[in-house]
Amino acid sequence: MNDFHHKQRELERFRRRLLLALAFIFSLFCALFSKLFYLQVLRHDHYTTLAESNRISLIPIIPNRGNILDRNGVILARNYSAFTLEITPSQIENIDKTIAALSEIIKIEPKDRRRFNRLLQESRNFDSIPIRTQLSDEEVASFSARRYRFPGVDIKARLFREYPEGNAAAHVIGYIGRINQKDEEWIRAEYQESNYKGTEHIGKIGVEQFYEFELHGTTGYAQLEIDANGRAVQILSSTSAVPGNNLKLTLDMGLQKVAESAFIDRRGALVALDPRNGAILAMVSAPTFDPNLFVDGIRSDDWEELNNNIDKPMLNRAIYSAYPPGSTFKPMMAMAALTEKKRTPQQTIYDPGYFIFGNHRFLDDKPGGHGIVDMMTSIVVSCNTYYYQLAADMGIDLIARFMGGLGLGKRTGIDIPGESDGILPSPEWKEKRFKKPEQQKWYAGETISVGIGQGYNAYTPLQMAHAYANILNYGKVFRPHLVDSINNPSTNETRTLEYPITRQIALDPKHVDFIKKAMAGVNKQGTGARAFANAPYESGGKTGTAQVFSLRGQKYVSGRLRERLRDHAWFIAFAPLENPTIVAAILVENSGFGAQYAAPIARRIFDYYLAGKAPEGALVPVEPEEETLEGEAEKHNSGENPHAPSPN
Repeated sequence: MNDFHHKQRELERFRRRLLLALAFIFSLFCALFSKLFYLQVLRHDHYTTLAESNRISLIPIIPNRGNILDRNGVILARNYSAFTLEITPSQIENIDKTIAALSEIIKIEPKDRRRFNRLLQESRNFDSIPIRTQLSDEEVASFSARRYRFPGVDIKARLFREYPEGNAAAHVIGYIGRINQKDEEWIRAEYQESNYKGTEHIGKIGVEQFYEFELHGTTGYAQLEIDANGRAVQILSSTSAVPGNNLKLTLDMGLQKVAESAFIDRRGALVALDPRNGAILAMVSAPTFDPNLFVDGIRSDDWEELNNNIDKPMLNRAIYSAYPPGSTFKPMMAMAALTEKKRTPQQTIYDPGYFIFGNHRFLDDKPGGHGIVDMMTSIVVSCNTYYYQLAADMGIDLIARFMGGLGLGKRTGIDIPGESDGILPSPEWKEKRFKKPEQQKWYAGETISVGIGQGYNAYTPLQMAHAYANILNYGKVFRPHLVDSINNPSTNETRTLEYPITRQIALDPKHVDFIKKAMAGVNKQGTGARAFANAPYESGGKTGTAQVFSLRGQKYVSGRLRERLRDHAWFIAFAPLENPTIVAAILVENSGFGAQYAAPIARRIFDYYLAGKAPEGALVPVEPEEETLEGEAEKHNSGENPHAPSPN
């Protein structure tokens, strides 16, 4: 009986164990089924995509970058096809050994190796990577004869950027360079990451940078089937790339070349624009550089030469560098006086050769003075005493408000990057500019220097051309611009950009006509007379010099100063007189008087643009008479230090 009960207990225990084992096995099957259901049903799309991504790869197709042309259709930037030697890493066992063997056939420099290694880290295994670009016909033939020795190495045709006009208008056009981290951040910020897959170059300065997204185009994609080793098997589908748009500039390349050649080997800048609409006709920054150097990665020695050059060829002086305007400021001061009813054209002053303010004597440019001077005479002979007194009567707040209205001291909004604000001096500006309380105070004597275009005044050549255009256009303000129209090469549709009047300055037409007449007098009997003698058109102008440092009352003799301490030469000009179609601001660094160096440049570009006269030979500085030089010498005889507080 006991044995029977014992066997019963053993049997029940076995059954329980069996049931537990079955339950455990069932739970395992349930878990397995659940996982399979999760993978095969719930996550089917996700894992199908992953599987496809291992089998299929999207290869970007880089679009053809748009061309850049001048107003007459002259090509300024375009693309050309050239052969490159490329390696597909997935098809090569030993890359270093392969490159060493290739070097025996085709010259491969260290910079080529560095670029290849960088691209190798950034690329996928099945991408082909260039080891040498822009092969010659001889190099192509040499490799083709030995191609059987190099599986995974091939010659392909790629597009490269070219600037046919070389260094002409380089600061305006810009150049392309390899995408760096800063560029990548900008691309992400503009939500353009997908459109720049595979793109290696991007616009760096000028129009190339400002209109990057217009020029770049839309990236296409090819769907490739790849094997387990990453080798391409076949193309499954593809979407063609859309080429970038072509840009037509307002620039006249003929005028641009004439203007650049006029600077010879001097530093400086020139901006010529159409005052009727703000279109930039020419923009020079001298010296310049060759943008072709950057197309395939600039050589280190070329970069060092550009970057360390004391003349700073990469600096766009036309829109970034700010200079005191000197006497070119006086017609604007006269315009302010008329507008604010501080003077009439007939009102006169007596110029004894100096102006006394407080306990300080501000000397005139002409010993003994000009005698009785009205507004017309003050502009033609560039009388300093007239503007000393006018500045004192107007006060700095009124001057700053009016000049700011003309556009001085702020960016014009031109469509290339790198523009600076310049300096429009005022008590508020000085308070922000300096930290010490004694430096922040505005001294009334500083206003006197501002009145003749010295002191803290500093404006870019673009700002000066823009301000004068606003006056000549009777207060109608247009934004200076470089791009006239955008052409879609796929549809051949052209979109002309609109540049409406941005604002209206309240200027009396009678006052504007008076200023134009006075500036015409400068080119007839004033400091611009010799440069514009026998011109076949009527023009207006104003010379000026900008002091580099103070002589503290000593006589200016350029030959006694180091070249970079000499004055900058200014000339503002416009023509024709009645309905101006061109206004130019010219600045020649460290060259002395505007009548000698800047005015002849204006004459040369006006002769070309208005009369169709091609320049003959190198530009020769004009040697004006002694009295015409005196009208520009205001800062040397004033005894003023333009950057130090003047007495009350």
